[in-house]
Amino acid sequence: MNSKVFMVVRILLGLFVLTFGLNKFFHFIPFGEMSEGAMNYFGALTSTHTLTIVAIVEILSGLSFILNKYGALMALILMSVSINAVLFHAAFAPALADIMGALILIILNIVVLIGYKDRYKEILRA
Repeated sequence: MNSKVFMVVRILLGLFVLTFGLNKFFHFIPFGEMSEGAMNYFGALTSTHTLTIVAIVEILSGLSFILNKYGALMALILMSVSINAVLFHAAFAPALADIMGALILIILNIVVLIGYKDRYKEILRA
């Protein structure tokens, strides 16, 4: 992958997850209407402080991608957040307008993982 393209995608992903991670603490992006199931799910995540952990992972990942430090590790860790975001939206808000952010997140994450593929050769060696 071209290094300049990878840098742009990495920084875009960094800004994307940093924004949504900070939003979990400061609530500057309003939520739309959510179904009862989605509200119950978010209530459970909030009561167990899981959403706080996700926010911290997103903030650290965003800073990592922007500063280009530990990006390969954070791309792997962030993949679990990306998959869960897509699954959440697929189950509770499957409309394209609702799931678009999660799809952008997982696509950017996959592209960044591909960009760091040389760093994973040792752990993927049989």
